[in-house]
Amino acid sequence: MTGLSCPCGSTLAYEACCGRWHAGPLHLQAPTPQALMRSRYSAFVRDQRGYLLDTWHPSTRPAAIEPPEPGLRWLGLEVKREAMTGEDSGLVEFVARSKLGGRAHRLHETSRFVREGGRWYYVDGDTGD
Repeated sequence: MTGLSCPCGSTLAYEACCGRWHAGPLHLQAPTPQALMRSRYSAFVRDQRGYLLDTWHPSTRPAAIEPPEPGLRWLGLEVKREAMTGEDSGLVEFVARSKLGGRAHRLHETSRFVREGGRWYYVDGDTGD
């Protein structure tokens, strides 16, 4: 997939954007809550469940993530806001759009992140409009 635009919606190629956090020397080293959230969206698009589990805080991480439903298409990501809530905590509000079985879906979430041992982790989120 060399040269393809990153699924997170940036103008960068996947390898220069979320791909660098998914694999290689910078694996799991997203530098900000927003970078981690974007990389997690891209991991959902690319069905990289291992990365999703590795970046989920152990206190809230599920044992497994179900595979995506056949025919699921991710349509885009919009970051609404981001904020640092402490030196090692932050939040990102986003809207992710998808389509399944001819029906459009929208996930609006404010996600919480913490940094431990120099790494950012997704903790949980509140959904709603």
